[in-house]
Amino acid sequence: NLHIIGTMNTADRSLAMMDTALRRRFDFVEMMPEPKKLQGKLVNGIDLERLLIVLNERIEVLYDREHTLGHAFFMPVVDLRDGNEQKGIEANEQAAFIELQNTFKNKIIPLLEEYFFEDWNKIRLVLGDNCKKSDALSQYVFIQQHTASYNDIFGSGHGLETYEDKKTTYKLADFNDESAAWHQPLAYKAIYDATVLKAVEKSTNSDDEQESSNL
Repeated sequence: NLHIIGTMNTADRSLAMMDTALRRRFDFVEMMPEPKKLQGKLVNGIDLERLLIVLNERIEVLYDREHTLGHAFFMPVVDLRDGNEQKGIEANEQAAFIELQNTFKNKIIPLLEEYFFEDWNKIRLVLGDNCKKSDALSQYVFIQQHTASYNDIFGSGHGLETYEDKKTTYKLADFNDESAAWHQPLAYKAIYDATVLKAVEKSTNSDDEQESSNL
């Protein structure tokens, strides 16, 4: 009458060649991420269910389904959102949003760095940064991209023309900067809905046009 229940992460390469004798003696039940666990859970307007679905769709295309994010990453956020009734909805949502920031900082971003080692462009694709091209949307970019020519970096006569003539570097937005993307709810919404920033871009362009006309 002994039941042995164990869990394993199929993304772990060391388990890929599990002994077939062991496999024959156990039933294997697949447990994929369940975004529905986050259904109806909004934090500062951020739909956690849609956020997880879109992140995982992109990870599956760029890597594979075994490396998609589990809903458990966001459960502490949900717990704070639905937590202490005495503090009120607004206080709970703010605490949940801070936890969401910490989840990205301490869990999701380091995991993506591991998945896409030194390929920051793919991490930008997962986070939707490729859709934020204008200067007006720079504050909503999680991973900043900078391209410079070798002449700008080394000056003339560097002798590197046989390789390439420019270099693209990437830098995470500062987690401690209150104006950075990590602290902007719109930046998270834009991960799953690129249209949310169009109003911001349009408003900025209108302001620039108005300022030019005044001059």
